Amino acid sequence: MFNCASSPDSNMKEAGIRMFTSVPGVFGNRQNENLDIIKRMLLSALLPNEPETLRMQAVKAVGAFILLHDKEPAIQKHFSEVLLPLMQVVVQSIEKADDDSALKVLIELAETAPKFLRPQVEAIFQVCIKVIADVDAESNWRQLALETLVTLCETAPAMVRKVVPNAVQALTPLVLEMMCELDDEPDWSLQDDAADDDNEENYVAAESALDRMCCGLGGKIMLGLIVGQVPVMLNSEDWKKRHAALMAVSSAGEGCHKQMEQMLDQVVSAVLNYLTDPHPRVRYAACNAVGQMSTDFAPIFEKKFHDKVVPGLLLVLEDNANPRVQAHAAAALVNFSEDCPKPILTQYLGPLMSKLEAILTAKFKELVERGTKLVLEQIVTTIASVADTVEKDFVEYYDRLMPCLKYIIANATTDELKMLRGKTIECVSLIGLAVGEEKFIADASEIMDLLLKTHTEGEQLPADDPQTSYLISAWSRICRIMGKKFAQYLPMVMEPVMRTAAMKPEVALLDNDDLETIEGDLDWHFVTLGEQQNFGIKTAGLEDKASACDMLVCYARELKEAFAEYAEDVVKLMVPMLKFYFHDNVRTAAAESLPYLLECARIRGPQYIQGMWAYILPELLKAIDSEPEQEVQVELLNSLAKCIELLGAGCLSDEMMAEVLRILNKLLTEHFERATERRQKRADEDYDEVVEEQLADEDNEDIYGLSRVADVLHALMSAYHESFFPHLDSLLPHLVQLLAPGRPYADRQWAICIFDDVIEFGGPACVKYQDIFLEPMLNGLREAEPEVRQAAAYGCGVLAQFGGPQFAAACARAVPLLAALIAEPASRSVENLNATENAISAVTKIIKYNHSQINRDEIIRHWLTWLPVTEDTEEAPHVYSLLCELAASGHEALATPDAPQRVIATLAEAFLRDAVPNDNPVFAQMVALVRQIQGNAEMFNSCLMQLSNEHKEALKVALST
Repeated sequence: MFNCASSPDSNMKEAGIRMFTSVPGVFGNRQNENLDIIKRMLLSALLPNEPETLRMQAVKAVGAFILLHDKEPAIQKHFSEVLLPLMQVVVQSIEKADDDSALKVLIELAETAPKFLRPQVEAIFQVCIKVIADVDAESNWRQLALETLVTLCETAPAMVRKVVPNAVQALTPLVLEMMCELDDEPDWSLQDDAADDDNEENYVAAESALDRMCCGLGGKIMLGLIVGQVPVMLNSEDWKKRHAALMAVSSAGEGCHKQMEQMLDQVVSAVLNYLTDPHPRVRYAACNAVGQMSTDFAPIFEKKFHDKVVPGLLLVLEDNANPRVQAHAAAALVNFSEDCPKPILTQYLGPLMSKLEAILTAKFKELVERGTKLVLEQIVTTIASVADTVEKDFVEYYDRLMPCLKYIIANATTDELKMLRGKTIECVSLIGLAVGEEKFIADASEIMDLLLKTHTEGEQLPADDPQTSYLISAWSRICRIMGKKFAQYLPMVMEPVMRTAAMKPEVALLDNDDLETIEGDLDWHFVTLGEQQNFGIKTAGLEDKASACDMLVCYARELKEAFAEYAEDVVKLMVPMLKFYFHDNVRTAAAESLPYLLECARIRGPQYIQGMWAYILPELLKAIDSEPEQEVQVELLNSLAKCIELLGAGCLSDEMMAEVLRILNKLLTEHFERATERRQKRADEDYDEVVEEQLADEDNEDIYGLSRVADVLHALMSAYHESFFPHLDSLLPHLVQLLAPGRPYADRQWAICIFDDVIEFGGPACVKYQDIFLEPMLNGLREAEPEVRQAAAYGCGVLAQFGGPQFAAACARAVPLLAALIAEPASRSVENLNATENAISAVTKIIKYNHSQINRDEIIRHWLTWLPVTEDTEEAPHVYSLLCELAASGHEALATPDAPQRVIATLAEAFLRDAVPNDNPVFAQMVALVRQIQGNAEMFNSCLMQLSNEHKEALKVALST
């Protein structure tokens, strides 16, 4: 390779560089001593007097080498002098406009190693902005130049904000202008098959670019630049400018969320005017903006603007002359009703449904006469989402709609109507779920028969049939409606669901020439592996596979032992899919299914379960250990915790216990490492407040991960009690570190929660850890964050209940701290209420179980003034149980003349707020106490006098339970 690369013959030289491009890691462990030689080789190949093909090859070689070392800033820095000659080649290739591979290398570098490009960022923006601004340049070049800059905005937003803020100001108006590059198509609004065939168009690339810039750079920079242009564009005579302005509003919502929320009133009133614009494509764009804002700003948008949005969209729904616009208004209504609070949507149910029913009837007629179906497909979905939100209130429309919908399912059997049939199936099942079993059960078997016909008549559905996913989801909803009665259909539905869940995706290895022939195919997704190889996976069908897996979770959860005979086959299918890395949702569903499947199989006896668990556990642990995505890993941990809780003590052999602890140890180590990485990012040269927002999001993800580790420890503690302590000791250094005063409050919160479990499940034996947990727990009662106070208060309660007499002094120390927490002026505000109720419950438990070192009667008098407790249904029974005991024993604090009134008022509030579930034994004690007071009719009536009507009603209901 070196001989070739240093040959005077440029063809030989190019061959050497090509070899290096294919295997940039060729030097292996001898690379460091050869770094200078590699650099000289690349620099000499990039010299201006070398042939163009050699210089192009050298650009690819630099790309391959830097991408190989994307996580090694020292090597990138060492090669920074290669960057200027590389940029010269890129610029020349842009001027010649024949070979775009150098620009594509630049995009790859921007994606994977943006910091490497830092010294040339200004030049990159300058060159690319020039290309984007040249409306006569080829679209491909303009889109690649735009992709380069947008990628930098996504991968290195802080660097872009710091180094080239002016370039962003120049780029944004160009993107908005590119969004105006639409063609006039006279029949656009009449097209019935509105597939997105415009994906290659400049305006689509520009809309996507604006969205990505907003998400990358944030609203502080972007919203001002967009708002500066949009009003002028909205007032333009040119419909394309009005269209682009409205699409810009759609694109900005996600990335500029915080800033846009503050000016939502102005934005919404501006956008709504254009629902009646003379040009159909502008009306379409206005519907698009309304739909997008309904999602981005839910539920504030729905609460504030429903009185203008719903009538506005209903008006566009009358646009029969322009079906595409009409359908898009119906689509915007889907977004609106999905996130709309039920009481708000119910206000419009009459006019909304009469309009939707009228269109359904008219479009059904059109389908029969003319074969047009676009609006009909959409209306069916809109009806479904309205039903989903208003639930039982939909009953009055059920009988009018169901015959038409059933007719479509029975008769829309041709290929071009498959999507309509699929959406109608979805609609019927969502309506069933909304109105409930009583109303739906009369149609259930007829509808199931219609749906099963699809699979049993003739051959199976092809893998890419649009009906598959709708069918599978509908069966799941019908299973939820019918519960165990659904078991009768399992023999028919399991085969297609299992087949879809077991689907193996098509994969392919292609070289660049093959790739070009199918690059535009939206069904394939490609990853480049080196210069000539591309790995492709066919994504069509992956979503169906994921829904089928979700479905199996639903069957196992809802049907329990009725699903037992399928549990084994489903486990054999699910366990290998814990490592199905092509689709996150498949792995998540596989994890979620495992505890439900173990529960289903219980009916087959302990030996059977042990065999199943022995198959699941090693694979589940391997999956947790190697899972690349944090949000999937937390679901895997959740699954492990639920399985251990279900199976109880003895479910882990010594070997498996050691493996669980090794993984928890690794996860806690990574938790601390990520916190350190974030501290380093806060010291980075490009650090700014937008980076801080991102880091705060990462903090939150990490906290969620930590909470899942705590869940696994909770499960182990609840299963093994104090015999888990020797294993817990291996994690102690981490737990001590989490409790350290300088750690973020969430670390302390979760560490206290873990020790709460140690106390609750370990009982008096927890004394061996008191030097670690006691002071942090008592100090936690004084902390600023309610989450820490709640964890600490709960801990004081379990210490009193389970810690034994050795903790009497600690309980006595806790009482004044708990009382101070409860007495705080804002202790009953929404954010503090849980901590306060946990503190009241902790004092309850101290009075009840561990009162040897307190003045019990004195504290009971205070305690009575803190009632009622209504929010925390787990702690409320402890509180009301004590109240009933004190009343039954005739405690002096309840012997005062006004005591019965206070007790009845407290209990009425507890009943009204469902503080204690009515199947809890304490509920019966509370009712008995009311009856005891009711025995003195005169006194009872005077107690009722002071109650509101709803409190009286709550008492009456409780007494009749």
